[in-house]
Amino acid sequence: MSRPAGGVAERVRSGFRARVSGDPTGAPDWVRDIALVGEGPGWFEPDGVVWRVHGDLSTLVGGVVALLGQGAHPLALAGVQRHSSYQQDPWARLAGTARWLVVSTFGSAQLAEREAARVRGMHTRVRGTDERGRAYAASDPRLLRWVHLAFTDAFLAAQTEVGRDLSRRFGPRWADTYVAEWARSAEALGATDLPSSRGGLAEALAELGPDLEPVPGHLLRFLAAPTGLGRTEQLFYSGLSAAGGLLLSPTIAPLAGLPGRDARGLRERAVLARTRWQLRGLQVALGPYSPSEDAARYRIGTAPPPPWLAEVPAVSGR
Repeated sequence: MSRPAGGVAERVRSGFRARVSGDPTGAPDWVRDIALVGEGPGWFEPDGVVWRVHGDLSTLVGGVVALLGQGAHPLALAGVQRHSSYQQDPWARLAGTARWLVVSTFGSAQLAEREAARVRGMHTRVRGTDERGRAYAASDPRLLRWVHLAFTDAFLAAQTEVGRDLSRRFGPRWADTYVAEWARSAEALGATDLPSSRGGLAEALAELGPDLEPVPGHLLRFLAAPTGLGRTEQLFYSGLSAAGGLLLSPTIAPLAGLPGRDARGLRERAVLARTRWQLRGLQVALGPYSPSEDAARYRIGTAPPPPWLAEVPAVSGR
């Protein structure tokens, strides 16, 4: 006897949300805080470009691309390797990164500022030297700038290639708006001299080319097949990973031994088309908005309270 379609969709939702947030409802405490802490819009315009880019499932591909980009900077990579357990527990690392992203995007200004302070505090403890004796510190504005550049470029490329078309809603220069607005999140962490347009972003990445080194093989293998995935998850992730290798900037792609954006033959277009359909199918199962965006819409008064908000009492003083 076949299982009801609704049951399948619910298993997909809970499994996916547990992966990216650590909670099968998709609403750990920090997502609930988006609904409960502060009032009104946060750092970014509701339903504006930043909301739409970070609310799109193309961020799943963008995350792979961003990690590859960060891995090309030896000092940024040293900080991750020596001060996190991403290889032993990659999904906890993913949930931590997702927290910063969604709280900065969808939280009130009060909550976003609190989250930035939490991350700055974490960065003060991430310092040391790499295998060649070069000093690194996560609070170094130069490293913060590189991480921001790699992140912004990755999410912009993913939205452009496998996400929903934003030009109809925001016009042909929506990418410039995204680069300019998202810089606020990195400035709150201490980054400086950030580009404000898509062209400026490409130039900034190219200028930093001499600081970069080949992405280590162990990181490439890890990002191609992370540990702990079930068979269905592995199949789905393989599509994200394959697309990610086609979205790297020309500055980073040769260092990762991957095709990057310069490769657009029939095979490459087919890979990207497959990933777009994967993401569309997942979107149908998940619904139009993430729990984080549902929380934000409730806070600003444009949506009713999410069902999960009633499952535990609101905690005052957050």
